[in-house]
Amino acid sequence: MLLSCAAPTRPEPEESRTPVTENPPASAPAASEPAGPRRERLPRPPPEDPAYDVPVALVNPDADDNALGLMSFLVMNYGKVSLSGQQSQGNWKRDHGLFGGEAGFVYETTGKRPAVIGLDMIDYSLSRVANGTRSFEVEAALEAWENNAIVTFCWHWNAPAPYFDGIWWRAFYTDESQKGFFKKIMDGDDPEGYQLLLDDIDAIAAQLARLRDAGVPVLWRPLHEASGGWFWWGTDRESYLKLYEVLFDRMTNLHGLTNLIWVWNGQSKSWYPGDEYVDIIGEDIYPGERIYSSQARKYRQAKAYTDAPKMVALTENGCLFDPEQAKLDGALWSWWCVWNGEFANTEQYTDFEMLKKVYDSEYVLTHADLPDLKTYPIYTG
Repeated sequence: MLLSCAAPTRPEPEESRTPVTENPPASAPAASEPAGPRRERLPRPPPEDPAYDVPVALVNPDADDNALGLMSFLVMNYGKVSLSGQQSQGNWKRDHGLFGGEAGFVYETTGKRPAVIGLDMIDYSLSRVANGTRSFEVEAALEAWENNAIVTFCWHWNAPAPYFDGIWWRAFYTDESQKGFFKKIMDGDDPEGYQLLLDDIDAIAAQLARLRDAGVPVLWRPLHEASGGWFWWGTDRESYLKLYEVLFDRMTNLHGLTNLIWVWNGQSKSWYPGDEYVDIIGEDIYPGERIYSSQARKYRQAKAYTDAPKMVALTENGCLFDPEQAKLDGALWSWWCVWNGEFANTEQYTDFEMLKKVYDSEYVLTHADLPDLKTYPIYTG
């Protein structure tokens, strides 16, 4: 989903711009020891409900302790509670992250902050950078983790400039990029275009490496909502599956991004890339206005994308759901992440009394409920 974040983030005037470290041109393999204190390793107790039994082990065998610690926390709470989340990405005022934007609005309304902060790599896409955009999403992620919040990133991947066919800052959409360019590239008929895709992957990997080097694990959700077809990476299934594998291989093996937990969000069993590329399955649901059902049917559908035990999260949602009903329905999503704009700061989709009720629920964890994530133990077995 992309609504209020579609307009580009233009540079601020020099006198008001906060200095930031320049974006590194490439990422380097991770150091042998991840940033942060060493974590205790403990045998994992059996889950209370076998329906929520999923492994801690990640698909990257070299995943660092920060990623394993976060995954351990998610696994130990899966089926017991759902983590509150809010998309709170930046704008030209840098009003975003844990303390600003929609997350700030949630705090003003409920007195509580979300446990999970949603951000977007969109403005690090090279074709947007070339048009003058500048992003501070990594800074927001660093701030969130430093203050003990969980970070999730999507990437509205702006098509490379040669494939624009409309408004340049909307070129992640199918109808604003050239018809058929993606399939042509992935079929091997456009090697220059293929290199442009690799260059974009490398640019995003450089940003994720900044987080790796700072000890920040990331719930990484690339190439999302593919089966819907509204983004260019969803215009051809076979091309999508090839690109997903390329993306995973390049970020994991070339760039050494050991801090990623791979959240697949293709939303169709036929678009599933394979268990070896997926740690968590995400589902995005926009059911309408003020519809607070648990979305149990969608939850079970997502579980059925594979026979392997995979955690399921509500990676984007327009309305909140009733957590008590979700518990009764056996559909307690690992976390949820309300989208930004009117989905979060008006009562069109979720009335504010429901917002308060959800944040007060015994089945919901907020930011204040989180343990110290930097020292959380790694559970094995």
